[in-house]
Amino acid sequence: MVSVQAIAEEIVAREGGYVNDPDDPGGATNHGVTLATLQRLGIDLTGDGRTTAEDVRKLTAAQARDIFVRHYFERPQIDQLPAILQASVFDMHVNAGANAIRILQQLLCDMGQRVAIDGQIGPETIAAARLAEAAAPAHFADAYGIARRNYYYALADRRPASRKYARRRDGGKGGWITRAEQFISPRYHLSAGEHAARVAAWG
Repeated sequence: MVSVQAIAEEIVAREGGYVNDPDDPGGATNHGVTLATLQRLGIDLTGDGRTTAEDVRKLTAAQARDIFVRHYFERPQIDQLPAILQASVFDMHVNAGANAIRILQQLLCDMGQRVAIDGQIGPETIAAARLAEAAAPAHFADAYGIARRNYYYALADRRPASRKYARRRDGGKGGWITRAEQFISPRYHLSAGEHAARVAAWG
């Protein structure tokens, strides 16, 4: 099994370096860590008593990895989920916060489990996830990945400024979609035509 540190390193590499895209609600981000995250954790890397975009810029890849492992994997108890889900939920949690867990909880409800959709992993969600894996071991991880992909498309439906993350300028799959499909079996990847049909209403 791939270690959580290796997964975190892959996330850091996937996220890239410092960006401050006005269309990204996360604002200033470096290695996938946002300004809001540093502020929430009280991390002041410049030593000036404040946490600003300069602290985000100063963040190293190793520091980002450690933040992800501690605050996005261990603390929310993703390590208690079935192993086949951990990498995808972890990656989504870095990208979309508690929505990653809400997507899982909604999927569990759709699969007949009874869990609260509250964005928190507790004994109820852990037990339901294990039962769902036992019921559909060959499909559970793909089902989560597909639900994640659907979330990205729906988010772009609602927020035109975010469509560039789901559809490239040439019409192909954007970063959000390719990221989700890294955790889905190839047989469930959308073809170029299927993707084009899904985003056609965006104009």
